[in-house]
Amino acid sequence: MATLVLTAVGTALGGPLGGAIGALAGRSIDGAIIGSNTREGPRLNDLRVTTSSYGSPVARHFGKVRSAGSVIWATELIERKEKVGGGKGRGSVAAYSYTASFAVALSSRPISSIGRIWADGNLLRGRAGDLKVGGVLRTYLGEEDQQVDPLIAADVGLDRCPAFRGLAYVVFEDLQLAEFGNRLPALTFEIIADELQVALTDVLSETAGAIDRPLAGLTGFSHSDGSYLDALAMLDPVFPVSCSVTGSVLKIKDATPASAAAAPLPAPLEGWDSDGGLKKGFSRQRTAQHKAAQVSLRYYDYDRDYQPGLQRSTASFNSDPVTLELPATLLSDDARKLADKAAVRLSAQKGRVLYRVASMDPNIEAGSFVQVPGDPALWQVMAFEWGSSGVELELQAVSGILSQGAVPAGDSGAINEAPDQLGGPTQLVVFELPWDGVGSPDVANMYAATSSGASGWTGATLFVSRDGAGLEPIGAARRERAIIGTVQEVLAPASCHVIDRETQIVVQLCADDLGLVGADLMSLSQGANRALIGDELIQFGSAEALGAGRWRLSLLLRGRGGTEAAISSHRGHEPFVLLDGRLTRLTPEKVFNPTADAIYASSIADAQPISASVALIGASLRPLSPVAAKAFRRVDNGVDVKWTRRARGAWAWLNDVETPLPENLERYEVRLVSGERLAGKWDVDQPFLHLSAQELSTALSGARSGNFLIRQVGRVSVSLPASVRYSI
Repeated sequence: MATLVLTAVGTALGGPLGGAIGALAGRSIDGAIIGSNTREGPRLNDLRVTTSSYGSPVARHFGKVRSAGSVIWATELIERKEKVGGGKGRGSVAAYSYTASFAVALSSRPISSIGRIWADGNLLRGRAGDLKVGGVLRTYLGEEDQQVDPLIAADVGLDRCPAFRGLAYVVFEDLQLAEFGNRLPALTFEIIADELQVALTDVLSETAGAIDRPLAGLTGFSHSDGSYLDALAMLDPVFPVSCSVTGSVLKIKDATPASAAAAPLPAPLEGWDSDGGLKKGFSRQRTAQHKAAQVSLRYYDYDRDYQPGLQRSTASFNSDPVTLELPATLLSDDARKLADKAAVRLSAQKGRVLYRVASMDPNIEAGSFVQVPGDPALWQVMAFEWGSSGVELELQAVSGILSQGAVPAGDSGAINEAPDQLGGPTQLVVFELPWDGVGSPDVANMYAATSSGASGWTGATLFVSRDGAGLEPIGAARRERAIIGTVQEVLAPASCHVIDRETQIVVQLCADDLGLVGADLMSLSQGANRALIGDELIQFGSAEALGAGRWRLSLLLRGRGGTEAAISSHRGHEPFVLLDGRLTRLTPEKVFNPTADAIYASSIADAQPISASVALIGASLRPLSPVAAKAFRRVDNGVDVKWTRRARGAWAWLNDVETPLPENLERYEVRLVSGERLAGKWDVDQPFLHLSAQELSTALSGARSGNFLIRQVGRVSVSLPASVRYSI
């Protein structure tokens, strides 16, 4: 029988273990179980990314780790083409978007779940399991009864599609690639393989014999290549173990017991066998005392999203620093403690002794602490072997190996953690706005305000519905959330000619983290703080935060952009939209060719698309209603009706010149309404109407009064009426 501590052969901190374990395996154990040290397992590297190299090993994962995996199936990229822009006098641009479907193998042993997923360093899947871009994710945990994936089966054929049983993998279906430059991103996955403390029993699960070695503090570990020997070699510098064999049974135990109950050794056996050797029964091998009282441990830091971390043991002067690399997941405190323990073990090594006795206590085994007759030092059994002429032991003098004091807390340091914001349902408001004088006066200014109560909302796709024939995509909404909300009370009427200093309104925004700011009069005169409430455009000078997403607005300018007709038609709980650069402009041809029933929006967080009708429809192309309408009786009892015209897009006050009209002709329609009856209708091309006494009398037909309704006629529609009452 042979027994040894793994650190007995080679360098003091692990070294080449192949000779020791290989010899042990050759004597008592089938080499297929423990393997041979012909390949070196992985060492700590920056986080690798997903590959698709044929023959790449698929790691076994334990605890919680972050790993890349290997692509095992993929389709070609799916291209979608969409025209952006265009319209009268303008060309369109073809925009291309791509999606991909693929599968990634993650673990060659079953896992419990998948946590976060990173793509190009940013979160693709958050802690709540939400994908940050469009697509579908399916997870297969590596169970022996898992079924084939339907998408892979549809691609390669059910009779040729493996279920990959025993292999944990994920399938992405139609993953949107716009966020990644229309290419497959570099992926890494948070893999939760086991919820309990990782133990050596798990790592060496197929090794025969009893295994008794807790790996205290180890949060996760990946064995990606090589034999079980390679796995032991990676762990041994930080978690020393001892091995013993009885027959074909391998026993692996902790080589650093919790107490140093030293067993006495008998006196050394004098003389040696016929091959020569020790004459006194022992031989001392002096080794240079290690000065390394400081150990730097590199590991994967759980608190830093599994990025490489480093913890140093307590510093010591006159020391040679040693760096250990443990490709495992640790907390910073646990890593600091392990670094200190490794430093204590290294500093305790004083020298080695070959010792030969006729027999010894059967309870002494590798890792046991013993005392040599006549020597007060503490020794640890590193290896021993029973022979025909006695027991040969290899002892190492240790000092203070169990005297580790208090260890300062570890610190993971700063980390720029990838934002993990939850998405939420989309909110949508669609509307037209009066022409602002920029661009063509013949193109409707239609906008969609898309937003969400969740800060992690990442945009939505817009659709139209025509005659109930399904949804037709018309483009993507801006990813920046628009500031929309609901007015809590009915907006009271007020004059559109002066600042409304009396009215105050409370707006509940759709999210608490959205906000409003006030503006001075100069800024208001330049168009600041424009907002849409119902069908009325307003501006506000004061915005007071009330908490929980509620804002009080005051110092109002009413009926802006020719919407004064809506001042007196407000209802309760109307939508509020701040008109700024966060709106999505819609292409009129996509909405009106033919005319859509409704506009829809859908994001990855929406169970069903949401719809909205178009507010202020026609406002862009509709002429503004005339103002300052008056009716005068002439001395001949005729009537003169006069008004002042306004022009779309002409919001600045011009000096000395007439405001130009964007219409091709100046035309007006004047109607005289008496009671419920249309008394007369006239078309004129000047801002006035002259009626003789006879024409007026005939139109009124005995009535004593009527209302003149004046509309400007535009290219495609007429304005809302200006009204003036006339009585005989």
